[in-house]
Amino acid sequence: MTQADPIPMPTGLRPPNRLAQFSELALPLDFVRFGLQWPRIVTAPKGDGRPIFLIPGYGGSELSMGPLKAFLTGLDYGVSDWGLGRNQGSVNRDIDRFTTIAEAQYNSNDRQPLTLIGWSLGGIIAREVARLSPDLVREVITMGTPIIGGPKYTTPGQRYAKSAQINLDRFEKEVHARNSIGFSQPLTVLYSNRDGIVGPDIAKDIYNPQARNIRVDGGHLGLGFNPKVWRIIADTLAGRA
Repeated sequence: MTQADPIPMPTGLRPPNRLAQFSELALPLDFVRFGLQWPRIVTAPKGDGRPIFLIPGYGGSELSMGPLKAFLTGLDYGVSDWGLGRNQGSVNRDIDRFTTIAEAQYNSNDRQPLTLIGWSLGGIIAREVARLSPDLVREVITMGTPIIGGPKYTTPGQRYAKSAQINLDRFEKEVHARNSIGFSQPLTVLYSNRDGIVGPDIAKDIYNPQARNIRVDGGHLGLGFNPKVWRIIADTLAGRA
């Protein structure tokens, strides 16, 4: 696509249906699956020490990324929390604040670009930092991120709009305009048909030709603890398609 041939804004989208929302109650089963699929984890390829930042989703604290952080640290990556505590949903402010943190890490680490891994809303922040500060970012990986439409088609969208005092229709257009600019870094997009918070229709990337959209099995709340997700992330970091 070029500026003369813009990507049309998607239509006919809806939040996840009630059955998908109900599936989020199956989170304990996702933990059971975690135990059954441990071979995926122990055979993951070792890393190269590159710096990685983990960005939590809306309402999530840095502790929510703790298990993934421990896994990637064990593979010899240099993993850091995003440093801003609980994600309160102040996207523009957090993009600015996190960019400052990322710049400090970049400058103190021989200007080595960063890999950003964002869960849900954290993926939006990762994408925007990659777009606005391309020299800082080597690669982006998102998990269950509401790429299309922002919060409008998510289960907590109305509540988020009220707390953030935003107009969802106007915000949807702004999100589409931002996405249409695109960015050049490698991009891996993980989504699930069982996601009861951010449905698969809005969690795929239709804007960047280099995006790898990969479907995984599991609910939204379990993506950060899903061994299949962990293995895909490890393989991606190791350059294994």
